[in-house]
Amino acid sequence: MKVLQERIRQEGEILSDTVLKVDSFLNHQVDPMLALEIGREFGRRFRDEQITKVLTIEASGIQFAMATAIDLQVPFVYAKKKKAITQGEQVFSAPVHSFTKGETYQISLARKYLTPGDKVLIVDDFLATGAALVGLADMVEESGAELVGVGCVIEKSFQEGRGLLEERGIRVHSLARIASMSPGQIEFIEEEMYIY
Repeated sequence: MKVLQERIRQEGEILSDTVLKVDSFLNHQVDPMLALEIGREFGRRFRDEQITKVLTIEASGIQFAMATAIDLQVPFVYAKKKKAITQGEQVFSAPVHSFTKGETYQISLARKYLTPGDKVLIVDDFLATGAALVGLADMVEESGAELVGVGCVIEKSFQEGRGLLEERGIRVHSLARIASMSPGQIEFIEEEMYIY
């Protein structure tokens, strides 16, 4: 997605060869028009899959999951990083290590929102180590729902996340795939053409 690559080049801050800061337009301050465009693109790529739910993890994936759900006209649901007292005991849960925060969370999702009849698309802001997405995929598997695929806004292709998902047979689409980066330098993997 060329518009996304350009925003990353112009506004992204490369703090190291593994850390990209995009909080001016994606995950702290959000450009809502770009978020909607991202949702339309995920919708276009997965439209023929009869998706019934879009799933993400709080907090940075919420705006993209919502934009995708709007485009596909289905509900979206998000796993919580801390279990609320209102959630009760009927939850799916999985441990997820956050690369950027250096913490491990026990994410949870109420069982009533993910059922065996669902066809699920996972959407998130970043794919790097893949920990969050593997945790969400485990929840989908435990629920008996079908995981149709994963859509990521930005992928650090030089990290192991995509490989972990593909080893499990999970279809992955990322809108901006970074081959390598260092302060002042970023290289993208050119977008593949998808015909469905």
